[in-house]
Amino acid sequence: MPIITTYFSFIYIELILLTIILYMCSGQKARRWVLLIASYVFFYAVSGKLICYLLFSTLSVHHFGIWLSDIQIEGKKQLKAAEKEQKKALSARIQKKQDLIMILAVIVHIGILAVLKYSPFFTTNINTVMHLLHLDITVQVPEYLVPIGISFYTLQAVSYLFDVYRKVITGDRNLLRLALFMSFFPQIMEGPICRYSDTAQSLWKVENISYSNLVAGSQRIAFGIMKKLIVADRLNLLVDNVFQYHDEYDGFVIMIAVVGYTLQLYMDFSGTMDVALGTAQIFGVKLPENFRRPLFSRTISEFWQRWHITLGTWLKDYIFYPVSMSKPVTRLAMRARKRFGNHIGSLVAGSIALFCVWIANGIWHGAGWHYIFFGMYHFAFIMCGNIIQPAVIKTSQNLHIDRMSLPYRIMQIIRTDILVCIGELFFRAHGLRAGLTMFRKMFTDFTLSTLRDGTLFTFGMDEKDYAVIGVFVLFLLIVGIIQEKGIVIRDWINNRNLAVRLAIYYAVILIIIVFGAYGKGYIPVDPIYANF
Repeated sequence: MPIITTYFSFIYIELILLTIILYMCSGQKARRWVLLIASYVFFYAVSGKLICYLLFSTLSVHHFGIWLSDIQIEGKKQLKAAEKEQKKALSARIQKKQDLIMILAVIVHIGILAVLKYSPFFTTNINTVMHLLHLDITVQVPEYLVPIGISFYTLQAVSYLFDVYRKVITGDRNLLRLALFMSFFPQIMEGPICRYSDTAQSLWKVENISYSNLVAGSQRIAFGIMKKLIVADRLNLLVDNVFQYHDEYDGFVIMIAVVGYTLQLYMDFSGTMDVALGTAQIFGVKLPENFRRPLFSRTISEFWQRWHITLGTWLKDYIFYPVSMSKPVTRLAMRARKRFGNHIGSLVAGSIALFCVWIANGIWHGAGWHYIFFGMYHFAFIMCGNIIQPAVIKTSQNLHIDRMSLPYRIMQIIRTDILVCIGELFFRAHGLRAGLTMFRKMFTDFTLSTLRDGTLFTFGMDEKDYAVIGVFVLFLLIVGIIQEKGIVIRDWINNRNLAVRLAIYYAVILIIIVFGAYGKGYIPVDPIYANF
Protein backbone atom coordinates (compact mmCIF):
# COMPACT_ATOMS: atom_id res chain seq x y z
CA MET A 1 0.00 0.00 0.00
CA PRO A 2 1.55 3.36 -1.03
CA ILE A 3 2.51 5.58 1.90
CA ILE A 4 3.98 8.64 0.09
CA THR A 5 2.18 10.62 -2.57
CA THR A 6 4.19 13.83 -2.59
CA TYR A 7 7.69 15.28 -2.55
CA PHE A 8 6.45 17.68 0.11
CA SER A 9 5.76 15.18 2.88
CA PHE A 10 7.85 14.84 6.01
CA ILE A 11 8.57 11.26 4.95
CA TYR A 12 10.30 12.51 1.80
CA ILE A 13 12.42 14.95 3.83
CA GLU A 14 13.29 12.10 6.20
CA LEU A 15 14.23 9.93 3.20
CA ILE A 16 16.58 12.66 1.94
CA LEU A 17 18.22 13.06 5.36
CA LEU A 18 18.62 9.29 5.85
CA THR A 19 20.02 8.89 2.32
CA ILE A 20 22.51 11.73 2.93
CA ILE A 21 23.71 10.12 6.18
CA LEU A 22 24.09 6.64 4.65
CA TYR A 23 25.68 8.13 1.52
CA MET A 24 28.30 10.05 3.54
CA CYS A 25 29.10 6.98 5.65
CA SER A 26 29.61 4.71 2.63
CA GLY A 27 32.43 4.10 0.20
CA GLN A 28 32.14 4.94 -3.47
CA LYS A 29 30.73 1.60 -4.65
CA ALA A 30 28.35 1.37 -1.71
CA ARG A 31 27.01 4.88 -2.44
CA ARG A 32 25.61 3.64 -5.73
CA TRP A 33 23.64 1.02 -3.85
CA VAL A 34 22.50 3.63 -1.33
CA LEU A 35 21.03 5.79 -4.11
CA LEU A 36 19.48 2.80 -5.90
CA ILE A 37 17.91 1.38 -2.73
CA ALA A 38 16.62 4.84 -1.74
CA SER A 39 15.12 5.19 -5.22
CA TYR A 40 13.33 1.85 -5.07
CA VAL A 41 12.17 2.46 -1.50
CA PHE A 42 10.70 5.78 -2.60
CA PHE A 43 9.02 4.31 -5.68
CA TYR A 44 7.59 1.44 -3.64
CA ALA A 45 6.30 4.01 -1.15
CA VAL A 46 4.41 5.89 -3.88
CA SER A 47 3.30 2.94 -6.03
CA GLY A 48 3.47 -0.21 -3.90
CA LYS A 49 3.52 -3.46 -5.86
CA LEU A 50 3.29 -1.49 -9.12
CA ILE A 51 7.06 -1.19 -8.81
CA CYS A 52 7.07 -4.38 -10.92
CA TYR A 53 6.44 -2.21 -14.01
CA LEU A 54 9.55 -0.13 -13.33
CA LEU A 55 11.60 -3.28 -12.75
CA PHE A 56 10.33 -4.84 -15.99
CA SER A 57 11.02 -1.63 -17.94
CA THR A 58 14.57 -1.44 -16.58
CA LEU A 59 15.36 -5.08 -17.37
CA SER A 60 13.77 -4.77 -20.81
CA VAL A 61 15.70 -1.60 -21.67
CA HIS A 62 18.93 -3.22 -20.48
CA HIS A 63 18.35 -6.26 -22.70
CA PHE A 64 17.27 -4.34 -25.81
CA GLY A 65 20.16 -1.88 -25.46
CA ILE A 66 22.76 -4.68 -25.31
CA TRP A 67 21.03 -6.50 -28.17
CA LEU A 68 21.23 -3.41 -30.40
CA SER A 69 24.84 -2.71 -29.48
CA ASP A 70 25.89 -6.31 -30.12
CA ILE A 71 24.34 -6.21 -33.58
CA GLN A 72 26.11 -2.92 -34.31
CA ILE A 73 29.48 -4.27 -33.14
CA GLU A 74 29.09 -7.55 -35.01
CA GLY A 75 27.80 -5.73 -38.08
CA LYS A 76 30.84 -3.45 -38.09
CA LYS A 77 33.11 -6.52 -38.06
CA GLN A 78 31.16 -8.17 -40.88
CA LEU A 79 31.25 -5.02 -43.01
CA LYS A 80 34.99 -4.69 -42.47
CA ALA A 81 35.57 -8.27 -43.64
CA ALA A 82 33.05 -8.21 -46.51
CA GLU A 83 33.85 -7.65 -50.16
CA LYS A 84 33.06 -4.23 -51.57
CA GLU A 85 30.15 -5.45 -53.71
CA GLN A 86 28.59 -7.22 -50.69
CA LYS A 87 28.71 -4.29 -48.28
CA LYS A 88 25.55 -2.50 -49.45
CA ALA A 89 23.32 -5.59 -49.13
CA LEU A 90 24.97 -6.58 -45.84
CA SER A 91 24.52 -3.07 -44.42
CA ALA A 92 20.83 -3.16 -45.37
CA ARG A 93 20.34 -6.52 -43.61
CA ILE A 94 22.05 -5.24 -40.45
CA GLN A 95 19.96 -2.07 -40.48
CA LYS A 96 16.74 -4.04 -41.02
CA LYS A 97 17.55 -6.24 -38.03
CA GLN A 98 18.11 -3.14 -35.87
CA ASP A 99 14.87 -1.62 -37.14
CA LEU A 100 12.90 -4.72 -36.16
CA ILE A 101 14.46 -4.79 -32.68
CA MET A 102 13.74 -1.09 -32.20
CA ILE A 103 10.13 -1.50 -33.33
CA LEU A 104 9.70 -4.41 -30.90
CA ALA A 105 11.25 -2.39 -28.05
CA VAL A 106 8.98 0.61 -28.69
CA ILE A 107 5.90 -1.62 -28.94
CA VAL A 108 6.75 -3.22 -25.58
CA HIS A 109 7.27 0.04 -23.70
CA ILE A 110 4.71 2.28 -25.39
CA GLY A 111 2.32 -0.68 -25.46
CA ILE A 112 2.41 -1.09 -21.68
CA LEU A 113 1.82 2.64 -21.25
CA ALA A 114 -1.03 2.60 -23.77
CA VAL A 115 -2.78 -0.39 -22.21
CA LEU A 116 -2.55 0.90 -18.64
CA LYS A 117 -3.29 4.55 -19.32
CA TYR A 118 -5.38 4.73 -22.50
CA SER A 119 -7.33 1.50 -23.01
CA PRO A 120 -10.27 2.70 -20.82
CA PHE A 121 -10.52 5.86 -22.97
CA PHE A 122 -10.46 3.94 -26.25
CA THR A 123 -12.96 1.29 -25.15
CA THR A 124 -15.32 3.96 -23.81
CA ASN A 125 -15.25 5.72 -27.18
CA ILE A 126 -15.75 2.43 -29.02
CA ASN A 127 -18.88 1.83 -26.93
CA THR A 128 -20.09 5.35 -27.74
CA VAL A 129 -19.66 4.74 -31.48
CA MET A 130 -21.46 1.36 -31.22
CA HIS A 131 -24.33 3.10 -29.42
CA LEU A 132 -24.57 5.82 -32.08
CA LEU A 133 -24.65 3.13 -34.79
CA HIS A 134 -27.40 1.33 -32.83
CA LEU A 135 -25.28 -1.79 -32.60
CA ASP A 136 -25.84 -4.05 -29.62
CA ILE A 137 -22.13 -4.40 -28.92
CA THR A 138 -20.51 -3.36 -25.66
CA VAL A 139 -16.81 -3.68 -24.93
CA GLN A 140 -15.96 -4.04 -21.28
CA VAL A 141 -14.07 -0.99 -20.04
CA PRO A 142 -10.92 -2.23 -18.28
CA GLU A 143 -9.70 -0.78 -15.01
CA TYR A 144 -5.99 -0.74 -14.29
CA LEU A 145 -3.84 0.61 -11.50
CA VAL A 146 -1.32 2.93 -13.11
CA PRO A 147 2.08 3.41 -11.44
CA ILE A 148 2.94 7.03 -10.70
CA GLY A 149 5.56 8.40 -13.06
CA ILE A 150 5.07 5.78 -15.80
CA SER A 151 4.74 8.44 -18.51
CA PHE A 152 8.05 9.97 -17.44
CA TYR A 153 10.20 6.86 -17.10
CA THR A 154 8.71 5.34 -20.28
CA LEU A 155 9.87 8.35 -22.33
CA GLN A 156 13.24 8.10 -20.62
CA ALA A 157 13.48 4.42 -21.55
CA VAL A 158 12.50 5.05 -25.17
CA SER A 159 15.00 7.91 -25.53
CA TYR A 160 17.76 5.64 -24.22
CA LEU A 161 16.90 2.95 -26.77
CA PHE A 162 16.70 5.46 -29.63
CA ASP A 163 20.11 6.88 -28.67
CA VAL A 164 21.60 3.36 -28.71
CA TYR A 165 19.87 2.67 -32.03
CA ARG A 166 21.29 5.90 -33.50
CA LYS A 167 24.75 5.05 -32.08
CA VAL A 168 24.75 8.22 -29.97
CA ILE A 169 25.58 6.00 -26.99
CA THR A 170 26.53 2.35 -26.51
CA GLY A 171 24.13 -0.01 -24.76
CA ASP A 172 25.08 -0.10 -21.08
CA ARG A 173 25.99 -3.60 -19.88
CA ASN A 174 26.02 -2.44 -16.26
CA LEU A 175 22.51 -3.14 -14.99
CA LEU A 176 23.08 -1.22 -11.73
CA ARG A 177 24.06 1.98 -13.56
CA LEU A 178 21.11 1.72 -15.93
CA ALA A 179 18.71 0.96 -13.06
CA LEU A 180 19.94 4.04 -11.20
CA PHE A 181 19.44 6.18 -14.32
CA MET A 182 15.88 4.86 -14.72
CA SER A 183 14.81 5.15 -11.08
CA PHE A 184 16.73 8.05 -9.43
CA PHE A 185 14.21 9.06 -6.77
CA PRO A 186 14.13 12.89 -7.13
CA GLN A 187 12.98 12.60 -10.76
CA ILE A 188 11.02 9.35 -10.89
CA MET A 189 7.61 10.87 -10.11
CA GLU A 190 7.49 14.00 -12.27
CA GLY A 191 10.75 14.20 -14.19
CA PRO A 192 12.58 16.04 -15.59
CA ILE A 193 12.80 13.57 -18.48
CA CYS A 194 16.53 12.89 -18.64
CA ARG A 195 18.73 11.50 -21.40
CA TYR A 196 21.23 8.81 -20.53
CA SER A 197 24.07 11.14 -21.53
CA ASP A 198 22.72 13.83 -19.18
CA THR A 199 22.73 11.99 -15.87
CA ALA A 200 23.90 8.36 -15.98
CA GLN A 201 27.61 9.07 -15.63
CA SER A 202 27.22 11.82 -13.02
CA LEU A 203 25.05 9.46 -10.97
CA TRP A 204 27.68 6.76 -11.31
CA LYS A 205 30.48 9.04 -10.07
CA VAL A 206 28.78 9.37 -6.64
CA GLU A 207 30.99 12.30 -5.66
CA ASN A 208 31.38 13.51 -2.08
CA ILE A 209 28.60 15.74 -0.80
CA SER A 210 30.16 19.18 -0.77
CA TYR A 211 29.11 22.03 1.48
CA SER A 212 28.31 24.24 -1.53
CA ASN A 213 26.06 21.59 -3.12
CA LEU A 214 24.35 20.90 0.20
CA VAL A 215 23.59 24.61 0.70
CA ALA A 216 22.56 25.26 -2.92
CA GLY A 217 20.38 22.15 -3.05
CA SER A 218 18.69 22.98 0.26
CA GLN A 219 18.03 26.55 -0.92
CA ARG A 220 16.30 25.28 -4.03
CA ILE A 221 14.26 22.72 -2.08
CA ALA A 222 13.06 25.47 0.27
CA PHE A 223 12.12 27.71 -2.66
CA GLY A 224 10.12 24.87 -4.22
CA ILE A 225 8.32 24.16 -0.94
CA MET A 226 7.35 27.85 -0.72
CA LYS A 227 5.80 27.76 -4.21
CA LYS A 228 3.89 24.59 -3.50
CA LEU A 229 2.61 25.17 0.03
CA ILE A 230 2.04 28.92 -0.02
CA VAL A 231 0.46 29.36 -3.47
CA ALA A 232 -0.37 26.09 -5.26
CA ASP A 233 -2.04 24.25 -2.39
CA ARG A 234 -3.86 27.38 -1.18
CA LEU A 235 -5.29 28.02 -4.66
CA ASN A 236 -6.56 24.44 -4.84
CA LEU A 237 -9.56 25.36 -2.68
CA LEU A 238 -10.77 27.87 -5.29
CA VAL A 239 -9.77 25.91 -8.38
CA ASP A 240 -11.18 22.53 -7.35
CA ASN A 241 -14.56 23.95 -6.32
CA VAL A 242 -15.11 26.09 -9.42
CA PHE A 243 -13.99 23.47 -11.94
CA GLN A 244 -16.06 20.77 -10.25
CA TYR A 245 -19.23 22.87 -9.88
CA HIS A 246 -18.78 25.32 -12.76
CA ASP A 247 -22.53 25.45 -13.48
CA GLU A 248 -23.06 27.26 -10.18
CA TYR A 249 -20.75 30.19 -10.95
CA ASP A 250 -20.71 33.10 -13.36
CA GLY A 251 -18.08 33.95 -15.92
CA PHE A 252 -16.10 36.22 -13.60
CA VAL A 253 -15.59 33.51 -10.97
CA ILE A 254 -14.66 31.04 -13.72
CA MET A 255 -12.11 33.53 -15.08
CA ILE A 256 -10.57 33.95 -11.61
CA ALA A 257 -10.41 30.14 -11.25
CA VAL A 258 -8.78 29.76 -14.69
CA VAL A 259 -6.07 32.29 -13.83
CA GLY A 260 -5.77 30.63 -10.42
CA TYR A 261 -5.30 27.20 -11.99
CA THR A 262 -2.60 28.49 -14.34
CA LEU A 263 -0.74 29.89 -11.33
CA GLN A 264 -1.40 26.73 -9.32
CA LEU A 265 -0.09 24.45 -12.05
CA TYR A 266 3.02 26.55 -12.54
CA MET A 267 3.76 26.84 -8.81
CA ASP A 268 3.05 23.14 -8.26
CA PHE A 269 5.11 21.78 -11.15
CA SER A 270 7.99 24.26 -10.99
CA GLY A 271 8.06 23.90 -7.19
CA THR A 272 8.31 20.13 -7.58
CA MET A 273 11.13 20.61 -10.09
CA ASP A 274 12.92 22.84 -7.58
CA VAL A 275 12.70 20.06 -4.99
CA ALA A 276 13.83 17.42 -7.52
CA LEU A 277 16.76 19.44 -8.87
CA GLY A 278 17.73 20.61 -5.39
CA THR A 279 17.77 17.05 -4.05
CA ALA A 280 19.88 15.88 -6.99
CA GLN A 281 22.29 18.80 -6.52
CA ILE A 282 22.95 17.74 -2.95
CA PHE A 283 24.36 14.47 -4.36
CA GLY A 284 26.33 16.31 -7.03
CA VAL A 285 23.96 15.37 -9.87
CA LYS A 286 22.89 18.09 -12.32
CA LEU A 287 19.43 17.34 -13.69
CA PRO A 288 18.29 19.33 -16.75
CA GLU A 289 16.20 22.44 -16.10
CA ASN A 290 12.50 22.06 -16.81
CA PHE A 291 11.36 25.69 -16.46
CA ARG A 292 12.78 29.03 -17.51
CA ARG A 293 10.22 31.61 -16.37
CA PRO A 294 7.60 30.63 -19.00
CA LEU A 295 5.08 33.33 -18.06
CA PHE A 296 7.52 35.91 -19.47
CA SER A 297 7.14 34.37 -22.94
CA ARG A 298 6.21 36.59 -25.87
CA THR A 299 4.68 33.83 -28.04
CA ILE A 300 3.09 30.42 -27.53
CA SER A 301 6.07 28.84 -29.26
CA GLU A 302 8.46 30.53 -26.83
CA PHE A 303 6.24 29.48 -23.93
CA TRP A 304 6.77 25.84 -24.81
CA GLN A 305 10.51 26.41 -25.05
CA ARG A 306 10.39 27.58 -21.42
CA TRP A 307 7.70 25.27 -19.95
CA HIS A 308 8.34 21.55 -19.34
CA ILE A 309 11.52 21.93 -21.36
CA THR A 310 12.58 18.28 -21.21
CA LEU A 311 9.25 17.07 -22.63
CA GLY A 312 9.52 19.64 -25.41
CA THR A 313 13.06 18.61 -26.35
CA TRP A 314 12.05 14.92 -26.21
CA LEU A 315 9.16 15.51 -28.61
CA LYS A 316 11.38 17.61 -30.86
CA ASP A 317 14.21 15.07 -31.05
CA TYR A 318 12.17 11.87 -31.27
CA ILE A 319 9.03 12.98 -33.13
CA PHE A 320 9.45 16.38 -34.82
CA TYR A 321 12.80 15.80 -36.53
CA PRO A 322 12.16 12.18 -37.62
CA VAL A 323 8.75 13.11 -39.09
CA SER A 324 9.93 16.33 -40.77
CA MET A 325 12.93 14.55 -42.31
CA SER A 326 11.06 11.42 -43.41
CA LYS A 327 10.98 10.77 -47.15
CA PRO A 328 7.20 11.25 -47.70
CA VAL A 329 7.21 14.58 -45.85
CA THR A 330 10.36 15.92 -47.53
CA ARG A 331 8.96 15.00 -50.97
CA LEU A 332 5.71 16.81 -50.15
CA ALA A 333 7.66 19.85 -48.92
CA MET A 334 9.67 19.97 -52.15
CA ARG A 335 6.49 19.97 -54.24
CA ALA A 336 4.98 22.71 -52.07
CA ARG A 337 8.18 24.78 -52.32
CA LYS A 338 8.12 24.62 -56.13
CA ARG A 339 4.46 25.56 -56.32
CA PHE A 340 3.99 28.06 -53.48
CA GLY A 341 7.48 29.37 -52.72
CA ASN A 342 10.10 28.71 -50.05
CA HIS A 343 8.17 30.03 -47.05
CA ILE A 344 5.06 27.87 -47.57
CA GLY A 345 7.16 24.91 -48.71
CA SER A 346 9.26 24.95 -45.57
CA LEU A 347 6.11 25.24 -43.45
CA VAL A 348 4.63 22.06 -44.92
CA ALA A 349 7.17 19.70 -43.39
CA GLY A 350 7.21 21.65 -40.13
CA SER A 351 3.41 21.75 -39.86
CA ILE A 352 3.00 17.98 -40.38
CA ALA A 353 5.70 17.27 -37.81
CA LEU A 354 4.23 19.89 -35.47
CA PHE A 355 0.80 18.26 -35.73
CA CYS A 356 2.30 14.90 -34.70
CA VAL A 357 4.13 16.56 -31.82
CA TRP A 358 1.00 18.22 -30.44
CA ILE A 359 -1.17 15.15 -30.83
CA ALA A 360 1.49 13.27 -28.84
CA ASN A 361 1.76 16.11 -26.31
CA GLY A 362 -1.98 16.15 -25.69
CA ILE A 363 -2.32 12.37 -25.41
CA TRP A 364 0.80 12.11 -23.21
CA HIS A 365 -0.85 14.35 -20.62
CA GLY A 366 -3.93 12.20 -20.34
CA ALA A 367 -6.64 10.05 -21.89
CA GLY A 368 -9.44 12.44 -22.78
CA TRP A 369 -10.72 14.55 -25.64
CA HIS A 370 -9.97 17.72 -23.69
CA TYR A 371 -6.28 16.77 -23.65
CA ILE A 372 -6.33 16.23 -27.41
CA PHE A 373 -8.11 19.57 -27.80
CA PHE A 374 -5.44 21.14 -25.57
CA GLY A 375 -2.75 19.83 -27.92
CA MET A 376 -4.56 21.01 -31.06
CA TYR A 377 -5.20 24.41 -29.45
CA HIS A 378 -1.48 25.04 -29.04
CA PHE A 379 -0.70 23.51 -32.43
CA ALA A 380 -3.10 25.95 -34.11
CA PHE A 381 -1.57 29.03 -32.49
CA ILE A 382 2.03 27.96 -33.13
CA MET A 383 1.28 27.08 -36.76
CA CYS A 384 -0.59 30.34 -37.34
CA GLY A 385 2.29 32.25 -35.75
CA ASN A 386 4.73 30.58 -38.13
CA ILE A 387 2.54 31.40 -41.14
CA ILE A 388 1.97 35.09 -40.38
CA GLN A 389 5.40 35.88 -38.93
CA PRO A 390 6.83 37.41 -42.16
CA ALA A 391 3.71 39.57 -42.54
CA VAL A 392 3.90 40.72 -38.90
CA ILE A 393 7.57 41.67 -39.27
CA LYS A 394 6.90 43.55 -42.53
CA THR A 395 3.88 45.38 -41.08
CA SER A 396 5.85 46.39 -37.99
CA GLN A 397 8.60 47.81 -40.20
CA ASN A 398 6.12 49.73 -42.37
CA LEU A 399 4.44 51.21 -39.28
CA HIS A 400 7.83 51.90 -37.65
CA ILE A 401 6.93 49.75 -34.61
CA ASP A 402 9.90 48.75 -32.49
CA ARG A 403 9.19 45.11 -31.72
CA MET A 404 11.93 45.10 -29.07
CA SER A 405 10.52 48.07 -27.16
CA LEU A 406 9.31 47.44 -23.60
CA PRO A 407 5.62 48.32 -24.23
CA TYR A 408 5.48 46.01 -27.26
CA ARG A 409 7.11 43.15 -25.34
CA ILE A 410 4.74 43.63 -22.38
CA MET A 411 1.79 43.53 -24.78
CA GLN A 412 3.09 40.28 -26.27
CA ILE A 413 3.61 38.73 -22.82
CA ILE A 414 0.08 39.67 -21.68
CA ARG A 415 -1.43 38.31 -24.91
CA THR A 416 0.52 35.06 -24.59
CA ASP A 417 -0.43 34.59 -20.93
CA ILE A 418 -4.11 35.08 -21.78
CA LEU A 419 -3.87 32.41 -24.49
CA VAL A 420 -2.03 30.10 -22.07
CA CYS A 421 -4.75 30.56 -19.44
CA ILE A 422 -7.45 29.65 -21.97
CA GLY A 423 -5.49 26.54 -22.90
CA GLU A 424 -5.18 25.57 -19.24
CA LEU A 425 -8.96 25.94 -18.87
CA PHE A 426 -9.48 23.05 -21.27
CA PHE A 427 -6.55 21.17 -19.75
CA ARG A 428 -8.10 21.27 -16.24
CA ALA A 429 -11.78 20.96 -17.16
CA HIS A 430 -13.67 17.74 -16.43
CA GLY A 431 -13.98 16.86 -20.10
CA LEU A 432 -14.16 18.83 -23.33
CA ARG A 433 -17.85 19.65 -22.98
CA ALA A 434 -17.28 21.15 -19.53
CA GLY A 435 -14.35 23.17 -20.87
CA LEU A 436 -16.44 24.60 -23.73
CA THR A 437 -19.25 25.46 -21.30
CA MET A 438 -16.87 27.28 -18.96
CA PHE A 439 -15.25 29.15 -21.86
CA ARG A 440 -18.64 30.27 -23.15
CA LYS A 441 -19.78 31.45 -19.71
CA MET A 442 -16.76 33.75 -19.41
CA PHE A 443 -18.27 35.77 -22.29
CA THR A 444 -22.02 35.24 -21.95
CA ASP A 445 -22.40 35.27 -18.16
CA PHE A 446 -19.71 37.71 -17.05
CA THR A 447 -20.63 39.98 -14.14
CA LEU A 448 -18.69 41.76 -11.43
CA SER A 449 -21.46 41.28 -8.86
CA THR A 450 -19.57 38.35 -7.35
CA LEU A 451 -16.91 40.83 -6.24
CA ARG A 452 -19.49 42.30 -3.86
CA ASP A 453 -21.59 39.32 -2.81
CA GLY A 454 -18.78 37.36 -1.14
CA THR A 455 -18.77 34.40 -3.55
CA LEU A 456 -14.96 34.41 -3.68
CA PHE A 457 -14.89 33.80 0.08
CA THR A 458 -17.08 30.68 -0.02
CA PHE A 459 -14.30 28.27 -0.96
CA GLY A 460 -12.58 28.19 2.43
CA MET A 461 -10.45 31.20 1.46
CA ASP A 462 -10.67 34.60 3.14
CA GLU A 463 -9.09 37.99 2.48
CA LYS A 464 -5.85 36.89 4.14
CA ASP A 465 -5.51 33.91 1.80
CA TYR A 466 -5.90 36.11 -1.27
CA ALA A 467 -3.49 38.64 0.22
CA VAL A 468 -0.86 35.95 0.86
CA ILE A 469 -1.20 34.68 -2.70
CA GLY A 470 -1.00 38.20 -4.12
CA VAL A 471 2.09 39.15 -2.12
CA PHE A 472 3.94 35.94 -2.93
CA VAL A 473 3.07 36.11 -6.64
CA LEU A 474 4.33 39.71 -6.67
CA PHE A 475 7.51 38.54 -4.93
CA LEU A 476 8.01 35.81 -7.56
CA LEU A 477 7.34 38.35 -10.32
CA ILE A 478 10.15 40.54 -8.98
CA VAL A 479 12.44 37.51 -8.61
CA GLY A 480 11.61 36.49 -12.19
CA ILE A 481 12.40 39.96 -13.56
CA ILE A 482 15.75 39.92 -11.74
CA GLN A 483 16.53 36.46 -13.13
CA GLU A 484 15.53 37.55 -16.65
CA LYS A 485 18.27 40.17 -16.37
CA GLY A 486 20.78 37.37 -15.75
CA ILE A 487 21.26 37.99 -12.02
CA VAL A 488 21.65 34.83 -9.92
CA ILE A 489 19.98 35.61 -6.60
CA ARG A 490 21.44 32.58 -4.82
CA ASP A 491 24.94 33.79 -5.66
CA TRP A 492 24.07 37.14 -4.08
CA ILE A 493 22.85 35.37 -0.92
CA ASN A 494 25.94 33.16 -0.76
CA ASN A 495 28.19 36.24 -0.94
CA ARG A 496 26.60 37.81 2.16
CA ASN A 497 28.12 37.35 5.59
CA LEU A 498 27.00 34.51 7.85
CA ALA A 499 24.58 36.61 9.91
CA VAL A 500 22.70 37.81 6.82
CA ARG A 501 22.56 34.32 5.33
CA LEU A 502 21.22 32.81 8.56
CA ALA A 503 18.63 35.57 8.82
CA ILE A 504 17.42 34.80 5.30
CA TYR A 505 17.28 31.05 5.95
CA TYR A 506 15.35 31.48 9.21
CA ALA A 507 12.98 33.90 7.48
CA VAL A 508 12.27 31.38 4.71
CA ILE A 509 11.57 28.60 7.23
CA LEU A 510 9.31 30.91 9.24
CA ILE A 511 7.41 32.01 6.11
CA ILE A 512 6.78 28.37 5.14
CA ILE A 513 5.59 27.49 8.64
CA VAL A 514 3.36 30.55 9.04
CA PHE A 515 1.96 30.95 5.53
CA GLY A 516 2.04 27.39 4.18
CA ALA A 517 -1.40 25.97 3.30
CA TYR A 518 -1.65 22.94 5.57
CA GLY A 519 -3.44 21.84 8.70
CA LYS A 520 -7.13 22.38 9.48
CA GLY A 521 -9.14 23.50 6.46
CA TYR A 522 -6.58 22.36 3.90
CA ILE A 523 -6.55 19.00 2.17
CA PRO A 524 -3.04 17.82 1.19
CA VAL A 525 -2.71 18.15 -2.58
CA ASP A 526 -0.70 15.61 -4.56
CA PRO A 527 1.70 17.05 -7.16
CA ILE A 528 -0.45 17.68 -10.25
CA TYR A 529 1.91 16.32 -12.89
CA ALA A 530 2.31 13.02 -11.02
CA ASN A 531 -1.06 12.09 -12.53
CA PHE A 532 0.11 12.57 -16.13
